[in-house]
Amino acid sequence: MKDILVLGIESSCDETSVAVVKNGREVLSNVIESQIKIHETYGGVVPEIASRYHIEAINGVTKEALKRANVTLQDIDVIACTYGPGLVGALLVGVSYAKGLSYALNKPLIGANHIQGHIAANYICHEDLKPPFLCLVISGGHTHLIHIKNYTEFEILGKTRDDAIGEAFDKVARVVGLGYPGGPKVDKLAKEGTPNIALPKTHFENLDFSFSGIKTAIINMHHKNPDINKADLCASFEKTVTEVLIENTKRAANQLGIKTIALAGGVSANSYIREQFLKFGQEENLKVYYPEPVLCTDNAAMIASTAYYNYLEGNTSNMYLNAVPNLKI
Repeated sequence: MKDILVLGIESSCDETSVAVVKNGREVLSNVIESQIKIHETYGGVVPEIASRYHIEAINGVTKEALKRANVTLQDIDVIACTYGPGLVGALLVGVSYAKGLSYALNKPLIGANHIQGHIAANYICHEDLKPPFLCLVISGGHTHLIHIKNYTEFEILGKTRDDAIGEAFDKVARVVGLGYPGGPKVDKLAKEGTPNIALPKTHFENLDFSFSGIKTAIINMHHKNPDINKADLCASFEKTVTEVLIENTKRAANQLGIKTIALAGGVSANSYIREQFLKFGQEENLKVYYPEPVLCTDNAAMIASTAYYNYLEGNTSNMYLNAVPNLKI
């Protein structure tokens, strides 16, 4: 079978990324230009600024990705881009650029789902991972527990009813004065603390999540006692939300009789969450996978990987492809 090279483009938020991936699993290049330093000033991502920087960066990032992969545009078999979910202006930059390349080169175009991309990051890092398995997608915008039935068929078992877990991390970081981006800073400070503060957990009969209660509890505690130990507060927050994630994942695994669990999304880079899931896997005799840190956050290699499997199924797009900011999995 001929090798298939996919050029992936990711521009859903504040990373401009272009990658070349062979056969869905071998990364030839994965160039990421982050805007974190730009948005730090504002305490979060400013959509209009993000869009502007994507426009400025995308051509140079594409050229660099091709150079590192040692290929030309003529060598590429498929052009792929994230078309949702994400910030509409940012998405449109990648979608428009991909459509232009596809049309000019007469190559197939595939619009990729960003959430499915996060799941596919695990395929790049783990050659032995194949569906079916459970995947917990935890990021700034999503908290989904998903049954991966095959490479292109997914069933959402549970999701957050309010804040995504990454959003909760960012809000906790803001409250205790750590700034943006919150996730890595909470993770770092929590290592210096002890999880000795009781925080509320919300449970549902189904496999849904809720993080607004714990976030509100931390805000109230900090307002009432500004001198509260911030490291202990972060450690307690991490411990509590991780317990919630593991409890739901364990219930889902038992219900479906699945022995393979994968983590995905930016929050899956959290060291405490990784450590506790590995421990949980050993206790329950489950295989636990997660991507390397650079593939946890937004990147184009994961988009190229998920597009590859859609291409094999004949799921291509046309020139009417548009950005869908609230796209579901």
